[in-house]
This record gives sequence, C-alpha cells and structure tokens, in this order.
Amino acid sequence: MIPVKGMKGQKVAVLGLGRSGLATAAALRAGGAEPLLWDDSPEARAKAEAEGFALTDLTRNAALEGVACLVTSPGIPHLYPAPNPVIARALEGGIPVDNDIGLFFQSAAGPEWEEMETPPKVVAVTGSNGKSTTTALIHHILQVAGKPTQMAGNIGKGVLSIDPPVDGEVVVLELSSYQTDLARALTPDVAVFTNLSPDHLDRHGGMGGYFAAKARLFTLGGPDRAVVGVDEVEGRFLADQLGQGPEDDRVIRVSSGTKLEGFGWSVFARKGFLAEWRKGRQVASIDLRDIKGLPGAHNHQNACAAYAACRSLGLAPKLIEGALHSFAGLPHRSQLVGERAGVRFVNDSKATNVDSAAKALQAFPKIRWIAGGLGKDGGIASLQPYLGSVVKAYLIGHSARDFALQIGETPHEICETMERAVARAAEEEEEGEAVLTASAEASSEQSPNFEKRGDDFTTRVKALIGG
Repeated sequence: MIPVKGMKGQKVAVLGLGRSGLATAAALRAGGAEPLLWDDSPEARAKAEAEGFALTDLTRNAALEGVACLVTSPGIPHLYPAPNPVIARALEGGIPVDNDIGLFFQSAAGPEWEEMETPPKVVAVTGSNGKSTTTALIHHILQVAGKPTQMAGNIGKGVLSIDPPVDGEVVVLELSSYQTDLARALTPDVAVFTNLSPDHLDRHGGMGGYFAAKARLFTLGGPDRAVVGVDEVEGRFLADQLGQGPEDDRVIRVSSGTKLEGFGWSVFARKGFLAEWRKGRQVASIDLRDIKGLPGAHNHQNACAAYAACRSLGLAPKLIEGALHSFAGLPHRSQLVGERAGVRFVNDSKATNVDSAAKALQAFPKIRWIAGGLGKDGGIASLQPYLGSVVKAYLIGHSARDFALQIGETPHEICETMERAVARAAEEEEEGEAVLTASAEASSEQSPNFEKRGDDFTTRVKALIGG
C-alpha cells in the first residue's frame, strides 16, 4: 500500500467505493487522514463496512463541512454531461476534487528515494486503443529483463494498493481519460500516448475535451520522455507541442505504417518490421510477423510504443525482442484461444467500438467474424472499407439484424447466440482462416460486458477443439 501523504489529521471525503475507492480509503487511513466514505450502492456500502470503514452520507448538505479534499472514483462524472451532486457541491465550496491517481503521484515518492542507488521510475500509458496491451507489454518486458516492476491503474491493482517501490523498480500504469482528466498531480518519468479515436465523448464534452484529458498526462507534470503515437493529427500536434524541434529526442515518435526517419528518435513498423531510428540512422530492427501474441498492425503499433518506452529506460533491443516473442497477449485483446487444422480462434471481445473492430479486422487475411451486441449511435456502416477480409459474418445479440443491413454484400448469417455462432463458424472454417470475435458494439442482454462475452467465446471454442 502507498500511504497518502500530506493529509494527516484531515477529513477527506471518498465518493465511490469500488476497487479504487476502497483502496483510496485504506491508503488515506494509513497516512493518518480521516476518510469519510459514501457510495449510492447499498452493496458497496455494506462491503466498506465489512472492511471496517465508517460511512458518511455525503449527499447531505452539511456533509462536506470541514472536508479538506473530495476524492472521487473515475466512473463518477465531475464535469460533463453534468457533475455528480456531491462533486457539484464541492466545486461550489472550493473544496479540491481529486482521484486516486493524483494521490498516488502526490504520495509515491519520498526522501527514501534519494537514498536508493537507482530511484524508482513511473511509466504511464494512455490513449484510446491499445493502452492495456501496451501497459502489459512494458510490464512483461521489464519482468523478462529481471527488473522489479508493478502494474496498476486501469489494469491490475488500484494505484494505491501497490507496494512501495524498491530500488530500481519501474511502476507501469494504464490511465484512462477518466483518470487523467481529474488527477491534480501527473508526474510520470515516461508518458506514452498510443492513439486517439472518438470515445467517451459525452463524458468529455466532445472530441476536444477528450483529447485535452489525455494530453494532461504530458502537459501537467512534464515527463522526462514522451512516447507519442503520431498516426492521428492529435498525436502529431502533441509531439510538436512537447518538442523543441524535430531533432529533440525527448519526444519519441511512434507509428504503424509511416516511416519516421527525420527525427531525433522514432520507432515505427512497416510491413511487419519494427525499426528504431536515432539522429538520422537506423539502430535496430525487429521482425514482428511471427509474434503470435501481437497480430495485426494495431498490435505492431503497441509493440512500437512498448519498445520505445523500454528503450527510454535503457533496455537493449535484443532483450526487448526476446521478450516480445514470449508475450502471450491479454485476455479479450487479440487473444489466441486455440488452433485447429490451420485455423486460429481469436478472442478480441474488447473491440467494442468501430475503431477497435476495424483494427481487429485488419489483423488477419481471412476472417469468420462473430459480431453483434447492443448497437451504439452511428452503427457500424463505417466498417465497410475493412470487410474485405471477412469470409462470412455470424451475427448475434440485440442488433444482429441491424448489423446485417449495414454490412452490405458481406456474406452473413443471423445466429442470435454465441453458442450458435461458434458452432456454425467451426463447421464452415477452412485452413488459413481465423475465427474472430470482435463485436464492434456494446454488451447486450446475453453478455453484460466484454469479459463475459469473451469468456463465453473461449469456453465454447475450447469445448469444440479441446484445450
């Protein structure tokens, strides 16, 4: 646990008692603060009481009197589409509003770090797609290198639940826009921006607010190194704002598909090969094509970002290359579930929006695509350019028939359920194909979240092919 510093003897309100909220409460108490806890859910309140915490109804008008800070969970709106009433009252009263990420950066380092031979470092990863894979990949590479490392944030543990970092340790954090938008302190040593595509726009008041939330990771604290994906204009703008010119190697530009040879430091992938360039010359190259845990151009971008972050930490190219080959991938993200007779079964259930589904559909040359769920605004018509690889679509869930109307001439079958879709795809599969689940939609009544949908796919595939 990371005890929260600077709040000893003070009352600190904690709104939202999920994983991060309870961890925050424990860290505040360990640091000598008095946490005042509340959640609208009776179940969450009962769990907090079972762990020995007292509750304070923060919805009462006088509940915030004498409170030094309000710490809120990431899922609770603090600005758009409208602030939660408790947060609104804190804003009206000038009470600082923070989250566990801000408390972590405020509290993790201390005088003891100055006595270490190699003070710990923090690598923080944000972006629209690929940040979980990139975070886990950095963590994996560090483990293979024998470096002490912990992974937390939007993946793994809550940030305040980790152990105090030891000499030479690297803490790797995945941070969502919900987390970066509110944190009052953001001071990583290395900050990584993967890419940007429309998501959570209601929560950020539009695309500009969404990008601004991500950019705070780079602009608020000023990392020593910035690894920036430049395949979108927002990334190019961010890299330009951070650097003092193209030769400034404090900014490492990353791309999947574009040569980046004219910069102080860049890492890019083309035709399945990763290339590192520094000051006008190539210094390393890695063949990514046979790395099973990282299929497709989108994962090659993740590999470039993780490689760049690890190089900035001083790791050698050959060590990183070996670690890439042993990376198994994350559950529900281009996860290879099994193989049979030259057919791969791939769980990419995390692909719940059009952009991530488009990337998944470009990862394999011939795909039997299991898709569908609960339709989002805009539908999936924009996927048309990426359907050339789809041999046949097997449509499930609430929006299966709407899906069918939007995929044009692509062969398809209304299967309704995952069980039926997996069975039909397995019956029709041919060597060299991939059976892929990437819904491009929200979860439905059949599967309440992408994890359940992916687990359902995995269970049924393994029952069919063994394993």
